Amino acid sequence: EVLQNHVLEAQVFHTEFGTGVAILTGALRFSLATNIDDLKLRRLPEVPGLQKPPPCWAVLSQDRVTMVLLAMGQELFLLDNTSCSVVCLASCVPEPSPLPQEKFCEFNTGIRSPPKQMVWCTRPRSRQRAVVLAWERQLMVVGNSSECIRMLPGHGSGIRCHFWAGAAPPHPCLIPIPAEASQEIFRIASMAPGALLLEAQKEYEKESQKADEYLREIREQQLLPEAVGQCIEAAGYEHEPDTQKSLLRAASFGKCFLDKFPPEGFVRMCQDLRVLNAIRDYQIGIPLTFTQYPTADPAWSGLGALVLRRLYPLAIRICEFLRLPEIQGVSRILAHWACYKVQQKDKSDEEVAQAINQKLGDTAGISYSDIATRAYDCGRAELAIKLLEYEPRSGEQVPLLLKMKRSKLALGKAIESGDTDL
Repeated sequence: EVLQNHVLEAQVFHTEFGTGVAILTGALRFSLATNIDDLKLRRLPEVPGLQKPPPCWAVLSQDRVTMVLLAMGQELFLLDNTSCSVVCLASCVPEPSPLPQEKFCEFNTGIRSPPKQMVWCTRPRSRQRAVVLAWERQLMVVGNSSECIRMLPGHGSGIRCHFWAGAAPPHPCLIPIPAEASQEIFRIASMAPGALLLEAQKEYEKESQKADEYLREIREQQLLPEAVGQCIEAAGYEHEPDTQKSLLRAASFGKCFLDKFPPEGFVRMCQDLRVLNAIRDYQIGIPLTFTQYPTADPAWSGLGALVLRRLYPLAIRICEFLRLPEIQGVSRILAHWACYKVQQKDKSDEEVAQAINQKLGDTAGISYSDIATRAYDCGRAELAIKLLEYEPRSGEQVPLLLKMKRSKLALGKAIESGDTDL
């Protein structure tokens, strides 16, 4: 049926069984598989009266049962393994209904056209729930109150929306801008130290005497260190490189008039922004924010996302730029690359083994036995044996050879090692 009618829409979902996929075919029938690693496609019952794809539908998992909830006209339908039932809203009928039982809130958007998309969102700490609605030129966040947040193009609302695909499952996230420095500097008619320093630097570039006036005002209040700190902090929360540079130039300008200002924060911010801008590039497409970027952790989320997308050269360059320890940085990336390489079926065992050895050599922290195990799990036993030839530790070679039922070869390696226990 799928081959004949094609797939109109699909959704990926996550359950305790693993990653699943649900599809809507051209025959307007739903089918789903709860685990793509053990693909068993199950067709759900037909929806009566369905003449075109529903405007919205979602996959739900409850009590080890996977269902599809869909909207058609004024009605909601719930599809499970055996039946298609109409869902009655609890607020509309006196009879108890299994789904949904709680009315969260009611809000009048004042917009006549239906939204293009609606998604749930939750504040990370308070766990407060809200709904995000998107129209062609407007974004709205509605919570359990009479107020809402409206975001228009170019409107500085203090919230940024990112569709972050580096986590499992992929999720869109609305991120409040936490830096008071940004709000202080860019507020209209702001007299904050950072705002004055930014203006002073701009006037200095114009060779205007106003630069001296702004700078004198800051220094008379003894707020120059605070002004420099505000500009450095605010630069971290900006996504436009031009704005980042403007703020950092202002901080650098202010530092020239301070005798003892520690440079580490300025240098570190320049370094962090260079990395963030590299992975935010449109060809990479990972909109990581400054608060999501804990560089103290070698396995920070941005680096992991690059590896999962197989952007190995950029990941290695970032490790080298950040001077991460080889075992925690470059070695882990190369090991991931090698494990991916053994899955390529278009290369011979000899070519793959030589390519991996040529790239990895004797890099610290690399275990050829782990890569060989991955090759064996992929059904490439001969490749696994070739990779084990590069493993210097016999104690790592023998167990895998025994697992592969290559007892004679395992015995030879044990004898060569000179280790009687092995």
